[in-house]
Parts: sequence; C-alpha cells; structure tokens
Amino acid sequence: MVQPSSPPFDLSRPAFQAIAKYRAGIVPILYRKVTCKRRGGFRFTINGGSYFEPVLISNVGGAGDQISKAWIKGSKSNKWEAMTRNWGANWQGLSYLNGQSLSFKLQTSDWKIVTALNVVPSNWAFGQSFRSNVQIHA
Repeated sequence: MVQPSSPPFDLSRPAFQAIAKYRAGIVPILYRKVTCKRRGGFRFTINGGSYFEPVLISNVGGAGDQISKAWIKGSKSNKWEAMTRNWGANWQGLSYLNGQSLSFKLQTSDWKIVTALNVVPSNWAFGQSFRSNVQIHA
C-alpha cells in the first residue's frame, strides 16, 4: 500500500512572505513529521447549518498528524458514511444528521483507525465542540 501524499501547506500571505526567499509561485519546503503528544481525546466541532454540517476534527495526536479518512454515523443509522475533506481539518458528510447522536471513525496518515462512539449527543447545536475519549498514541 502506498501512503497518501501530504496535503499542501495553506499559508497566509504574511507567513508565506516570511519564509519565501523570492516572491513568486511555489516555494520548496523541506519538513519532517514528528510525533505529537496530545492531552485528552479528539475534538469534534459541528459547524454549518441544516443540511450542510462540516465537522472540524482537532487535537489529533501521535504520528497521525493528518486524518486521511473519516466516517460518520448517526444514531438512526446502522452504517458508516464516508466523509470528504472540505477544507483543512474540516470534513463533511451528505446525510441529514440533526437530532441524532454522532459517532466518528478516523484513519490517520499512518493507517491507524480509531472509533469515537456517541461522542456528540443528540441535542447538539451548530458551533458546539465535543471531546472524545479516544486518541492516537505513538
């Protein structure tokens, strides 16, 4: 199996200009991944409204600095729905999930899969953030 490629860095103009030696196009950047130890579990922040429910996934530890796949499951469903990356650490599904408790399954860049069951209660509201009891450990 081939590991997924790293996503591009998304930098603001001031940040880009601070590291760029010239002001044009693509700047090659050398970097290496390091283990990231986090306290507490993953955080899931539900954004959007009604039929558009992007989920910000944060506080990701271990070598899993990048979530490579994500799935969501509402309490009224018996199957996991694949989510797509919307932008950055924001993921979205296509199902209408209002009024349901939510569970998440995450695969990290180092192929580890963890499941956070019923981490979001059924009375959730947009803009709320919820902490799971699971984390990636190196």
